Order: sequence, then C-alpha cells, then structure tokens
Amino acid sequence: MRAVGELIGGVREALREMVVPGISTMELNNVAEKMIRDAGAIPTFIGYHGFPYAICASVNHEIVHGFSKTEPLKEGDICSLDMAATYQGFVGDTATTVPVGEISDELKQLIRVTDECLELGIQQCRIGNRVGDIGWAVQQHAEKFGYGVVRDYTGHGIGRQMHEAPQIPNYGRPGTRDTIRAGYCFAIEPMLNLGTDDTRTLSDGWTVVTRDGKPSAHAEHTLAVTLDGPEVLTLTKEQKQQRKAELAANAVP
Repeated sequence: MRAVGELIGGVREALREMVVPGISTMELNNVAEKMIRDAGAIPTFIGYHGFPYAICASVNHEIVHGFSKTEPLKEGDICSLDMAATYQGFVGDTATTVPVGEISDELKQLIRVTDECLELGIQQCRIGNRVGDIGWAVQQHAEKFGYGVVRDYTGHGIGRQMHEAPQIPNYGRPGTRDTIRAGYCFAIEPMLNLGTDDTRTLSDGWTVVTRDGKPSAHAEHTLAVTLDGPEVLTLTKEQKQQRKAELAANAVP
C-alpha cells in the first residue's frame, strides 16, 4: 500500500505541474496512463464498470467521474484530477483540484477549504474513533463557508480492491458508524460545491455535475490507520518528509 500510494502520488504531482491554459484533459490522461504503466502498475480506472480513461478529469461544475476531453482548459477554470493505480495487487487512490492559470478568490477559497476538510477528515482516522467522526469533521468545516457537501458519493475502504467497506460519507454524526481499528486503509475524499449539494449525471452515464451549475472541488488521499495515528500513503517521498516535519513541529510537548 505504501509503494502504490507513493507511485500514484507522484503521478498526481506530475499532472498538477502540467495544468496550464491550453492543455487538454486528454493529454493529462495519456501522461497518467503512461506513467502508471511504465512503473509496472495498472491504471485501476480503465475498464472499472466500463470506465474508459486512466483518470477522472472534472472541470468547473463537474464534480467527479468526468471524461477526458480534447478541448483545451481555459484561464480561470478549475480541474479536479482523480486517479488510481494497482501495483502488486494493491490500490492507491488520490485526487486534487488544480487552478488553471489565475482563478478567482472565490474558487481559491473553495479549493483551500476542500483541502482543509480532507486534512480534518484524515486526523479523525485514529484507533477507537468512529467513521461518523470523519464525516462530521468534513461537514462542519465545509458548512462554515456555506458550501454544499456532496452526499451522493463517498469515501471508502481500500486495499486489494479500489472500493471496499466501509463507505465513508463526508457528512455524519460523531460517535456513529464503524469503529476504526489499526490496519484499516481508507480513501477520504471530500467533494464540496460552491452552491447546493444536489447532483445529476450527464448522458455519458458517468460525469456527475452540480445541478445548479456552480463549481465543485474534490480532494482525496489514501491512508492507513496505524498505532501512531493516520499515515497518508498517497504522498511523494518529499511530501512525506515535509509532512513528518510539520507534524513534529506542531506536536504538543
């Protein structure tokens, strides 16, 4: 799980650096597929219930499961990139929302708060906590800013399969649902809408969009629950070192 997490984390960061006005999500998809296969892994999304691409590329009002397209991204867009790889029988799943060029302050805040919700959810993944604690941590922070918390799609357990029990909603009540135990691996993935949480699926049968047409952001990490707390698996080596240093600096004496 550590190996595949680091692998797909590297793909995510490579794609993030490529996002500029004029590039297409199909180009990003092709780079992701090549990187995954060159590393000896399998793009988990391809063929998953018939999904045709290595990444889900969701632009602006698209929430999740967006198809890669040849149309260029434009200045001011935001693009959610969701991807997974299977390596030696284990799956790593990660997502991030990236600005295309300069974006509005409203969209910058949406992305920032989505990332903050992801971190708050991760911090609840400790032995003895409950799955409902994760959803509550995400929900209460997102709703401070008036954002719609998507309810139709959730985080999930992960391991030998991409989607395993339990489902991990981005809303809920603390102290409810499954008890978290050492060794569990989760994919936590808040999806926040600038407007309401209402969604609809386009005619391609996959792309989920906001019903009111307002933008949406998505962030995801795969993590392991350890005796020392949550370990984020979908980081690069450099990011892992940086996170370790930040956590040590913020630790209570």
